[in-house]
Amino acid sequence: MRKWFWKTPVTAGALGVSLSLLLTSFFSDRTNTVKWISVSTGAMHTAALRFDGSLWAWGNNEDGQLGNGTIGDGLTLTRVGTSSHWTAVSAGAFHTAALRRDGSLWTWGNNGLGQLGDGAGGGGWEDSSADRRTPAQVGGASDWESVSAGSFHVAAIRKDGSLWAWGCNIFGQLGDGSRTNRTVPVQIGTETSWASVSAGYGHTVAVKTDGSLWAWGNNDDSQLGNGTRISVNAPAQIGTEVNWAAVSAGNAHTMALRTDGSLWAWGANGDGQLGDDSLEHRSSPVRIGAARSWAAVSAGNAHTMALRTDGSLWAWGANWDGQLGDGSLEHRNSPVRIEAPTRWVSVSAGDGHTVALRGDGLLLAWGHNGWGQLGDGMRSNHLAPVLVIAPQ
Repeated sequence: MRKWFWKTPVTAGALGVSLSLLLTSFFSDRTNTVKWISVSTGAMHTAALRFDGSLWAWGNNEDGQLGNGTIGDGLTLTRVGTSSHWTAVSAGAFHTAALRRDGSLWTWGNNGLGQLGDGAGGGGWEDSSADRRTPAQVGGASDWESVSAGSFHVAAIRKDGSLWAWGCNIFGQLGDGSRTNRTVPVQIGTETSWASVSAGYGHTVAVKTDGSLWAWGNNDDSQLGNGTRISVNAPAQIGTEVNWAAVSAGNAHTMALRTDGSLWAWGANGDGQLGDDSLEHRSSPVRIGAARSWAAVSAGNAHTMALRTDGSLWAWGANWDGQLGDGSLEHRNSPVRIEAPTRWVSVSAGDGHTVALRGDGLLLAWGHNGWGQLGDGMRSNHLAPVLVIAPQ
């Protein structure tokens, strides 16, 4: 199975171009009236919601993951259908999932392992016979609360607090006690106390309403945080603490926030993606620095992005495509601040690119851009933030 792992070198002069475009964007965005409310990065594509409820996507589209009815990379932003009732979106490796205001759940893109949840697929990720190029509703339920698309699986929570999953399950990442792929949603256990969930490459992590943290699936790099490298196919609690607030599953590492504002990490660390100033894998949660001002975190393939309560943006880990946004190609094993003359409000770390939302409602992106996933109409990598060019 293909992982999210793309190392494309940046061409000579890319840094100068990136910084030039960054400066240009900060001046030109004064006339940009398009405002965004959220963004999600996949392996090589990006999807985002506008304030008007419309959904837009750009980047790689070989499996129809942009949802615009076509196949072919989207260097410019294209609208997903005509609905203005989208409320949330999550981009997987080669598929996308989104929620509408009425509580319905929709998916599109690659369906080789059943990750669209429509009862089709399962022939292998290279089998395109069940792929969808436009959104299709998952079942008939209208009580979905949140959704997270992993590489080849999806996990979602309903309004009653129940947890559901479907798609690839070769590592037990669905959590249903088996390793059988599922082409339709299956409930995970009988609990109705799930608050949030994050699907990674081969593992899944979730927080319950009591503040406890749970993980399941692949554990080859200790990404489950249970002190071992033993994989499990059903939810297992991480430690005994009940003060977890949020969690994000990357390719083979996991990041989580506690209610006191502290940041914790575990799993693979070969590129410094844990941020603990080392390159050592961690089999249980380790605290990142002494700060208690972390507000949000997003784990990508091998890099991590996080926000503090003051609106500052920080990055660490792999930087082979400039995905950290610090103007260099240097890997970082501890957080570095991404300078910008504004507050950041959210960030999403993909495979080799990152997209973040500023306080003024504008999107900026950086890193790998070979498929147009940065949304600037080009294919050149950028080592610092550039403005996502939105159609008016």
